[in-house]
Amino acid sequence: MLRRPTVIVFAALLSAVSAASQGQGTQAPITYRVTFPEPEHHWMQVEATFADLGQQPLDARMSRSSPGRYAVAEFAKNVFFVEAFDGNNQKLAYTRPEADVWRVSGHDGTVRVVYKIFGDYANATYLGVDTTHGHLNMPAAFMWANGHEDRGIQLTFVPPAGLNWKIGTQLFATSDPNTFTAPNLQYFMDSPTELSDFLASRFTVAGSDGTAVDFRLVVHSDGSQADVDELAKLVERLVREQMAVYGEFPTYEPGHYTFLLDYVPWGSGDAMEHRNSSSISNPRVSIRTAQGRQQALANISHEYFHSWNVERIRPAGLEPFDFTRENVTCCLWLAEGFTQYYGQLLLTRAGLAGQSSGPPAAGALGLLNTASRGVRSAVQMSEYAPFADGAGTFVDVSDANRTFYSYYGYGSALALALDLSLRERSSGRQSLDDYMKLLWNRHGKPGGAAPGLVGQPYSLDDLRDRMAELTSDRPFADEFFEKYIEGTDIPDYPRLLALAGYRLEAAASSRGWIGNVSVAETPEGLAVGVVGSAASGNPVTRAMAVPFNTPLYEAGIDSGDVIRAIDDRPATTAAWNEIGTRKPGEPVTLTVMRRGGAAIRKTITLKADPTVQRLVSMETVTTGQSAFRAAWLGTRVR
Repeated sequence: MLRRPTVIVFAALLSAVSAASQGQGTQAPITYRVTFPEPEHHWMQVEATFADLGQQPLDARMSRSSPGRYAVAEFAKNVFFVEAFDGNNQKLAYTRPEADVWRVSGHDGTVRVVYKIFGDYANATYLGVDTTHGHLNMPAAFMWANGHEDRGIQLTFVPPAGLNWKIGTQLFATSDPNTFTAPNLQYFMDSPTELSDFLASRFTVAGSDGTAVDFRLVVHSDGSQADVDELAKLVERLVREQMAVYGEFPTYEPGHYTFLLDYVPWGSGDAMEHRNSSSISNPRVSIRTAQGRQQALANISHEYFHSWNVERIRPAGLEPFDFTRENVTCCLWLAEGFTQYYGQLLLTRAGLAGQSSGPPAAGALGLLNTASRGVRSAVQMSEYAPFADGAGTFVDVSDANRTFYSYYGYGSALALALDLSLRERSSGRQSLDDYMKLLWNRHGKPGGAAPGLVGQPYSLDDLRDRMAELTSDRPFADEFFEKYIEGTDIPDYPRLLALAGYRLEAAASSRGWIGNVSVAETPEGLAVGVVGSAASGNPVTRAMAVPFNTPLYEAGIDSGDVIRAIDDRPATTAAWNEIGTRKPGEPVTLTVMRRGGAAIRKTITLKADPTVQRLVSMETVTTGQSAFRAAWLGTRVR
């Protein structure tokens, strides 16, 4: 006998669910029935029924992209055994006008599409099915119908017998614990679901108006219930600190927020924000130890901050999300980068990272050290996301190592600079918290026409205008955007960090530097721009272009060249490393063989190593610096 799974149901919601399930208008909801006939073979079966179609052909399609990702993933590649039937269960033919579209004509107004789909990559982007769980990212699993995006959706799971799978999701619960609803396609596709014998923990936090907000942890791991409860205590502290930035929680439409946490060794590391939930997987985390639970908090902090920033404070390029292509936006430096900054900052404020670990300055250190500094602005780095996010799908050689710096790090660096600048210019009366709260009130909180939709997505001009509005200083806002966001200037981090009693420490400015360049030892010499080599026992993994503004680049040497000799001695790894022991201004002579066999000889003058190694507290911190630091890094929870 099939064991019915259990799910946490909030009874007060059930009357609202029936209305939500119908979506817009009076058309019957799209229904899905999901079964797992052979989970050991990593596939599941989906029966999708589209009624009230009229006479138009049905275009059932798989998504090519997924919310929170910025490159195409081509989920249709895992679909097989597709069949279509009409309302009388008569089999229908279909055509394939596109790789991800199944077109069904000649139906009677109803089409039932049955297909199997493979998935063995349990992370926040793809589909993972095995005997331990069904880990579903919806765009990776479900066909949908062109032209019917506003219709309600009803989804019924039939878990495998005997496995005690429960269901964790942000989808709307119904009186049937197997069945859930969504008001439209946008919400449905943004609703990851975990089916497994997970452990759960819950806590409640009062919003600014005193209303209790429910939070759930759904944890698939080798941890005990006590371990899950201990993790929940840490997450509760973090949630309270995050709410203090905005002064209130968003409205979580199903009545709760869910952290879907998969910490199993056969998963794949990934983390993704969703409107009312987070989906996080990490095979290297074990919540059985205090250290493992601490390790889990970084992703949790980042993804939960997204429930304001991105899910509701949303750039226009992502709203509504287009599942048929990559989604490009100007502003991932804010959507992802500011979230990266706050992820670490709020762990510190909540006492979960400790001020001894330093302020959230990793992005700034990366920006100061990156080879791509000055190549692209923060906006242009954001627009590069479809290529950076999907870099693993490309087989050609890229120069991204010298032209691209992640919008996560870039945006985090800008958030740090803006936060410190606002505090300085207002004598502590304003901070980045105030800017985020203003964006929330003007662009996030107004809401949308239906759950899953955002009514006031922002443009780049909106962000500039909000900064001018906050500071009552249009020239300041214009200069910050023109120099640091749309331009490639770098903020004065040494001066800004000194306000809080911190200084940047150089790695070794007295050391000679030829450039941070990968070389691999081969029988012919040192191959430039190669990571790994057969000679060193590692396969060649990729080619790396020589970074701009390095002595090696200025000498005209780049990937594909082979250094045959260093100062007329055989070029070895040891000889290459010895260059780093010399002083700035000293010469080094390289004999280089080009592709095709041409030999050149170059004498290079070493520069001082510009690498910034770390951020440290000043030996003597003044009372003013201490007060500035406390206001910046101290808790906001009362």
